[in-house]
Amino acid sequence: MSGDEVAGLRRDAIGLREVLFQSITAMAPAAAVAASIPSGAAFAGGSLPLAVLIALVACLFTASCVAEMARELPAAGSVSTYAAQGLHPTVGFLVGWGYVFVEALVPPLLLLQLGFTTAGTLHQEWSSYPADLWWPWALAGAAIIATAGYFGVRASARFGTVLGIFEVLVLLVFAVWLIAKAGGDNTLTVFGTSHTADGYEGISGVFAGSVYTVLAFAGFEAAAPLAEETRNPRRTMHRAVLGAALGIGLFYVVTTYAMTVYFGPDRFAKFGASGAASWEGVARASFGLFWVLVFLAVVNSTIANANACANVSTRTAFALARIRVLPRYFAVLHPKYRSPVTGIVVQTVVAVGAVLGLGLGYDPVTAFLLLATVIVTVVIGVYIVVNVACAGYFLRRRRELFRPLRHLLLPLLGIVAFVPALLTAAGLPVFDFVTELTAPVSYAGPIVGVWLAAGVVVLLVLMRRHPERIAETARVHLDDPSPASPSQNGAAQA
Repeated sequence: MSGDEVAGLRRDAIGLREVLFQSITAMAPAAAVAASIPSGAAFAGGSLPLAVLIALVACLFTASCVAEMARELPAAGSVSTYAAQGLHPTVGFLVGWGYVFVEALVPPLLLLQLGFTTAGTLHQEWSSYPADLWWPWALAGAAIIATAGYFGVRASARFGTVLGIFEVLVLLVFAVWLIAKAGGDNTLTVFGTSHTADGYEGISGVFAGSVYTVLAFAGFEAAAPLAEETRNPRRTMHRAVLGAALGIGLFYVVTTYAMTVYFGPDRFAKFGASGAASWEGVARASFGLFWVLVFLAVVNSTIANANACANVSTRTAFALARIRVLPRYFAVLHPKYRSPVTGIVVQTVVAVGAVLGLGLGYDPVTAFLLLATVIVTVVIGVYIVVNVACAGYFLRRRRELFRPLRHLLLPLLGIVAFVPALLTAAGLPVFDFVTELTAPVSYAGPIVGVWLAAGVVVLLVLMRRHPERIAETARVHLDDPSPASPSQNGAAQA
């Protein structure tokens, strides 16, 4: 083995602030407010603030489960380790297999958004700039993320913290401004059902809006894979996961309320992600150059989100390679920065390849929708499994800590909350508000199916030849007296 393989990830490198913003930036708050959450307005209309509040409560069920598991099992494998301990190591392997795949696709997803958002805005301001010249911005973003990751978790996490603070502050200041401008039009009726869109009257419209809004919360668990690099990880992970979900959820409620009362609740069903009836459109029309800050916050959000999810994918790959269920080169660490350098290189190659291949093969927006469908479908499936694993872990392994409300009722409610979101993300028309997917976005299902089928094949091979490696998915390396390097692990197993 190479001398560049060291004992493990850098211990005690970051604290609560950095891991909190790891989860916050993985949720992409500015991009969610400007692009994701408005999709619920077509159903909830001016009652969208109520839909967001319901989505927040629903997401807190699962966030509580993730936080409980992160406190008990601080591991770079995060959701893979939780499933292995709470259910079975084979489930842990499949969860890790799916999770590392989709988290590796999040950076190209955000780089595509960075590209077409920047190019479209520049073309709108200066018509001489080609609207289809989006890819240089995406490649520049890939270079920034790779550089931050190369210099280690401290550099990438602090970079994400700065970006996260900027985007949250810009949108909060704008929200306060909107509330002040709304004056006498401020009303709490937007937290009722009287302003839903035509055809989705009452609670049905709010429910539909909340399902689409739930998808904006994905990423709150992103702090968990940094557990082995965090000070006092058991306490810090718990606070970071719950803090991010609650804090950004309230941020979503405030910003959505502000725009709803300013724009007009009875007109809000026509609000969207672009054009005059959008965050940027309102900023352009009413607040002069302030729209530039809104634009920069969204661009900032794409880079921050990609940076956070690159951390997740490389740490999850490292955890699986360390126990040799993924190729061992993913466990190679930089001798100085202790960053998973091989994983970062592979992540960058995947990002650039997906951005150029899909973005130029179709177009950047279509490529974005295809990747988003793949990612959200798997991530929500992972959330559902983690809810089940939380109940299983405390019932089977830590019965003395079992609390019926926290470890049984909340996981059950988390599953109930995310099943409609899973069906919606997959385009399965179980509800009348779900739009059936069309090609090429509909290819997301087969892509996920092929990847999971490949995972089952790998699992069967490993179970036959190296069952001890699958068992290792349940291992919490921080509990070891002295963490072993991949080469030491291999020697021990031999």
